[in-house]
Amino acid sequence: MTEVIDGRRLRRAQNRSAVLDALLGLFADGVYDPSSAEIAERAGLSPRSLFRYFDDIDDLHRAAVEANLALARPLVAVTVDAAEPTDAKVRAIVDGRMRLYSTIAPGARAARILAARHKIIATQLAQNRVFLREQVARLFAPELSVMPEPSRSAALSVVDVLCSFESWDLLVAEQGLAAPAVNRALVSGLTAVLGGVTTGGKN
Repeated sequence: MTEVIDGRRLRRAQNRSAVLDALLGLFADGVYDPSSAEIAERAGLSPRSLFRYFDDIDDLHRAAVEANLALARPLVAVTVDAAEPTDAKVRAIVDGRMRLYSTIAPGARAARILAARHKIIATQLAQNRVFLREQVARLFAPELSVMPEPSRSAALSVVDVLCSFESWDLLVAEQGLAAPAVNRALVSGLTAVLGGVTTGGKN
């Protein structure tokens, strides 16, 4: 009896994973709001069986966004200290954000489309944006601290935007720039905002 129960649990886990993989695969193909029938066909299951593994389509989308976030977490860390020279920090944050965004791009695009009608996804996006903004605020605190207000707040806002998924996606998907050109554009933009600041440290 135990083997039967374990077998059912294994099949359930495998089918649930297949559904998530199918949805993430559709995202990767540019299908950001697929029907349950499309997801089921991709997963090799019947549409009716999808909701044996998820409460509803919202629960499935939430789980897909969570799976995408799991891919992102190892790539979020900043590899330089705030005391490092500005140019080193700029290169590090651009390299790091490009690795992050190129990894999560399909799911990130889908999340932004779905957020308008899925409150949980909208909340997750808002939390992620706050985290990433605080990350650049900490990293560039020496440069920002010597700026008077309101220039300091304005500079942080520009840095945050330049380091955002939306900026990266605009350069890649809309302007069609290759990775080296995207890197140069972002480094140039951040350097223009921060590069001339004297902090009294290693800059």
